[in-house]
Amino acid sequence: QVQLVESGGGSVQAGGSLTLSCAASGRTFSNSAMGWFRQAPGKEREFVASINWNGDRIYYVDSVKGRFTISRDNAKNTLFLQMNSLKPEDTAVYYCAASKSPYLVVVTPTNSYWGQGTQVTVSS
Repeated sequence: QVQLVESGGGSVQAGGSLTLSCAASGRTFSNSAMGWFRQAPGKEREFVASINWNGDRIYYVDSVKGRFTISRDNAKNTLFLQMNSLKPEDTAVYYCAASKSPYLVVVTPTNSYWGQGTQVTVSS
């Protein structure tokens, strides 16, 4: 059974940093695009960042460019999101996603496995 388990969320003040991790089990995702999405209260889930299987295709939503860094460790089947200079508007539940199909350039909301999410709260 495939599982994606996020960790590393928490509460920080504006300007602080957090690193999210997503540990995958049940199958290898070393040849799959993976990424992060987030959902703030009362808003739709939005794309945050995506990384392809070997890390040479990385995409970010404009609002996090220069502040967030996505990376992966295929040997450990783990995805990361380093978040710096956090802002109150980054407050959301962050979800890890992994493509069911191999060698896609970017992870998409459909045709993906999902984690349960981890809460990130940034206070001003």
